[in-house]
Formats: sequence, structure tokens, C-alpha cells
Amino acid sequence: QVQLVESGGGLVQAGGSLRLFCAASGSILSINNMGWYRQAPGKQRELVAHIFSGGSTNYADSVKGRFTISRGNAKNTVYLQMNSLKPEDTAVYYCNARNYGSGNDGYWGQGTQVTVSS
Repeated sequence: QVQLVESGGGLVQAGGSLRLFCAASGSILSINNMGWYRQAPGKQRELVAHIFSGGSTNYADSVKGRFTISRGNAKNTVYLQMNSLKPEDTAVYYCNARNYGSGNDGYWGQGTQVTVSS
């Protein structure tokens, strides 16, 4: 089992910034990908960004140029720096850790609320 702990959500005005943090612990040897997903009310959960062990990243088109995912100094920690936030970024953000290519969706954090006011 892998446990994920998230922090950093909150309320911010449009144009502001927030940084999310996630730390994975437990059986992490097989984890080669960590990322952030989000789910707004009435919508499906969607990928925001993810990063592989080797450092390569992928972003949703809606956040490219505004959000940056990066690894922390400790193994299996990841940050999501969110700049130029928009009201449409409002959602619950979930950290995910997985063995990419295994065919399952891995492990999920409890979620952290991000609210962007206009």
C-alpha cells in the first residue's frame, strides 16, 4: 500500500498563486509516476499534470504555461506550482502515484480544495 498526504490548497483571488505538495510513503518502490488530477463539481476527474521518475512531464492544455509540476528533494514528493489562477481552476485537487504502464490507476490522496474567486 501507498499512502499520499497532500497540502497547500486554499482560497485565492484570480491571478494569484498557490503551491500544492504531496508526499508518498509505504510501498513506493514500484512508483514511477506522480501527478495531480482535479475534479470540479458536476465534472469528471481530469489530469492536471504528471511527472515521471526520469523527470519528463505532461500537462493538460488548460494549464500549460501557468502550472509547473516538480519533484521535491525527498524521493516521491511532488509539488504543483499554480500561477495566474483562474476561477475555472476551482476544484478538488488529488495527488496520484502509480506504476505507469501497469494498467491500474494507482493510489490517491484525500484531495485538497482549491478555490479561485473572480
